[in-house]
Amino acid sequence: MKLFPFGHATHPQWQMAAGLVLAQLRAQMALRDYAHAPTLGLLYITDHYAQSAQDILDHLGAELPEITDWSGTVGVGIASSNVEYFDEPALAVMLCELPTDQYRVFSGVAPLGVGEGMGFEPHTALVHADAGTPDVAELIAEMAARTATGYLFGGLASSRTGAVQFAVGGNGNIKGHGAAGGVFRGGLSGVAFGEGISLVSRVTQGCQPVAAQRVITAAEGNVITELDGEPALDVLLGDTGISLDEPEAAMAALRATLVGLTEPGADAVGRTGNFGADVVVRHIIGLDPARRGVAIADRVAPGMRMAFCQRNPQAARADLMRICAEIREELEPEEMPLPVAAALAAPEAQAKPSPARRIAGALYVSCAGRGGPHFGGPSAELQIVRRALGDVPLVGFFAGGEIARHHLYGYTGVLTVFR
Repeated sequence: MKLFPFGHATHPQWQMAAGLVLAQLRAQMALRDYAHAPTLGLLYITDHYAQSAQDILDHLGAELPEITDWSGTVGVGIASSNVEYFDEPALAVMLCELPTDQYRVFSGVAPLGVGEGMGFEPHTALVHADAGTPDVAELIAEMAARTATGYLFGGLASSRTGAVQFAVGGNGNIKGHGAAGGVFRGGLSGVAFGEGISLVSRVTQGCQPVAAQRVITAAEGNVITELDGEPALDVLLGDTGISLDEPEAAMAALRATLVGLTEPGADAVGRTGNFGADVVVRHIIGLDPARRGVAIADRVAPGMRMAFCQRNPQAARADLMRICAEIREELEPEEMPLPVAAALAAPEAQAKPSPARRIAGALYVSCAGRGGPHFGGPSAELQIVRRALGDVPLVGFFAGGEIARHHLYGYTGVLTVFR
């Protein structure tokens, strides 16, 4: 598989940004190592362009008539290789050359079926969703159940204007179909991939436990009333050292405290001592003094495990480096020809995109609360990815919630590479 052409640009006028991106795409498509006949386009825009979403899609579809399928969404920030665009008008595009019988674009008007035409069976799926959709977490779990592996990756659109999604499906055989409509609001959309598309995906956590894990022994709805048989509020105060005698300090500490939830039997702690991939982080939304309970932004049930936690930039950095290393290890064969060894041995920060690195393209979806500001500088999060993986084609966005497997996460990053 050849490298996926990609481009990114910022400009107050979307037409200018699109022109810069198209120039990058066409220049790469003329190079030997890049795909010459892609059919699937991934499009991400910042919310500055949300009101022009249909115009942008129409323009790109007309300029790239060979792209029969489009998918993407909007974020308060978007990402590409080594760069993040926050609070500025920008767009990023990656063109994927994949067998047309091995993927399907889906949306509310063209839902994903199982075992439909041409014998296609979804194994994994890239999912974009609207946070305002009722029961969105349940819809994500239902979508995961429609795939053979149960693995989804993606995120919730994040926008201060319109939470738009892009979804145009030509089933890989209708030239110019990308110039038609395809901007949606609400629900889920994305791309399902067949067994023939090889992906490697990992979740990186952004929070660190501040106390021992507890078992929820009593709960009602979204209120935890007992932890390890003790009143939940008392455990919260004891584990975090918060005192209600100082209300202002207590409120500040509570706002900084989150809850990491784990289903019974799931992976709670990862290899680095941070949360494992099965932990979902939720906000504390209130206290119930009468029942000595703690209300959180999710439904809970007895038997689940939890730990109070806080966001931690150092832990987030270490965990992001860990998942990048895991992906590289999985991609590196036990025996490799000289070109592959040379490509992998090159210093990552200076490494040029090369098929020998065994990555055709990458997609990174991170929390809107992460990015460079959380990691210490402009574009710092994507610079970590580049140093770890090399200068590979990459696009993505900063989401209002991250999707991996059947979970809806918060404060995480989901990195997926196409082999």
